[in-house]
Amino acid sequence: MARILITSAIPYINGIKHLGNLIGSQLPADLYARYMRCRGNEVMFLCATDEHGTPAELAAAKAGIPVAEYCAEMHGVQSGIAASFGLSFDHFGRSSSPQNHGLTQHFAGKLAENGLIREVSEKQVYSNADGRFLPDRYIEGTCPNCGYDKARGDQCENCTKQLDPTDLIDPRSAVSGSTDLEVRETKHLYLCQSALKDDLDKWIDSKTDWPILTTSIAKKWLHDGDGLKDRGITRDLDWGIPVKKGDADWPGMEGKVFYVWFDAPIEYIACAAEWAEANGKSDADWERWWRTDKGADDVRYVQFMGKDNVPFHTLGFPATILGSGEPWKMVDHLKSFNYLNYEGGQFSTSQGRGVFMDQALELLPADYWRWWLLSHAPESSDSEFSWENFQQSVNKDLADVLGNFVSRITKFCRGKFGEAVPEAGSYGPDEDALIAELTTRVRAYEGHMEAMEVRKSAQELRAIWVAGNEYLQNTAPWTVFKTDPDRAAAEVRLGLNLVRLYAVLSAPFIPDTSARILAAMQTEDDSWPDDIPAALSALRGNHAFTVPEVLFAKITDEQREEWEVRFSGVRD
Repeated sequence: MARILITSAIPYINGIKHLGNLIGSQLPADLYARYMRCRGNEVMFLCATDEHGTPAELAAAKAGIPVAEYCAEMHGVQSGIAASFGLSFDHFGRSSSPQNHGLTQHFAGKLAENGLIREVSEKQVYSNADGRFLPDRYIEGTCPNCGYDKARGDQCENCTKQLDPTDLIDPRSAVSGSTDLEVRETKHLYLCQSALKDDLDKWIDSKTDWPILTTSIAKKWLHDGDGLKDRGITRDLDWGIPVKKGDADWPGMEGKVFYVWFDAPIEYIACAAEWAEANGKSDADWERWWRTDKGADDVRYVQFMGKDNVPFHTLGFPATILGSGEPWKMVDHLKSFNYLNYEGGQFSTSQGRGVFMDQALELLPADYWRWWLLSHAPESSDSEFSWENFQQSVNKDLADVLGNFVSRITKFCRGKFGEAVPEAGSYGPDEDALIAELTTRVRAYEGHMEAMEVRKSAQELRAIWVAGNEYLQNTAPWTVFKTDPDRAAAEVRLGLNLVRLYAVLSAPFIPDTSARILAAMQTEDDSWPDDIPAALSALRGNHAFTVPEVLFAKITDEQREEWEVRFSGVRD
């Protein structure tokens, strides 16, 4: 039994996420976690809400409630939606937790002890009307690159150029709209990433099994232009983790907080500590996952994220861990994803373009979305959601292939043999051929799942479903029954065992449907099919079952057309 630590990029607290966010990290991470549990491994699957930084403060201001209250409320919302999508986190934490406060301040203190933090005087925009500095998204103005008049102080959403607040033309406060701004000097702490460049380069070079997307982004940040730069880790904000060296005050940093990019990845570790407290565990119980001197040396740590998060997880967070000089577990495999686009454009949280997670669940159960998103995961390149493709995939893969197989064999058995597995007859050449094919395909499916090849895994699983349909078509037990009912009974028995097998194999992709199938087959046997002949004899003669309700309803043209219109505009 292996020990697998899994984290998915933690989502911003500001609002409900769209389907592109879901497939970019949390959903493929859940697929891998569920599969690893199915194979008998010990899994710790962690995620959390990213609650600091300007997005949280601005969203709270817009909602008209204190930021702490807003974050607590939205954590509940995001946690509930994640559960409805079947995301099987062992813990869904909060970056504002006491554990993350303590660990972030601890890491900062260790980095300072090791000479890897320096103090920098720099100029930032100050709003006289608001009585505060305006970092990043607190400033809007005209982009000097493309002329877009709603560019933010960190990036222009129109041309994607990264900016500093002082780059903007005609800047204004995003808080009050005031243009009474001036540039003032302030002091901040910088993490000396450049001093760790060679260590990071060597570490990344050792990861020969990482996706090309991951390593290419990391190497670009390391070597392009001036190479890896030192980066500020503090901000002039009210909401965040106060700047301290461990438990001690940091002279000159009073009233400042750590920058969100610094504290957010540390939440992965803090989340395990939160899990321990929530479940009555000791420090040793979470440290065995994260400290190599406390048992984490045999843990395999896998991260899932969208490509925009790769620099922070291949450089910033590793620099923090390496620079601390302490025996923390570092990531073994980083699975990154490209973007999922929407109907020829981009999903947009600000414009409400595309389908958001709460809306998706109002339309259809989670398994419909899980299957489409995972089978179209943007691995080697960006992929695109279209309602036409979604309709075709649901109707063909889920309704016609899997759903139809389960319905045909259970209803036929009920009509000819009753609601119990028939025991007459024995398997022959047709069954041997199917067993041989399934043995090959299941082993291939396992290989793709272990390699985190999401789309290939889905394709192989669908091929396994198809094999059962082809077996029924070729053997035609409804015809054989007329002349050789014992032979038909054997074919039906194999078909019913295939139903159970499909539930087990499909559980990582469509867990709710898998549970419904197993319940209908009246079995709790969800053991992984290490031996296919044995798996196809698990349900023996006279084992009772019920015919399940329709597993997947087809999407009509009228529904598709309505949804195309409904989700093309701006969300309230």
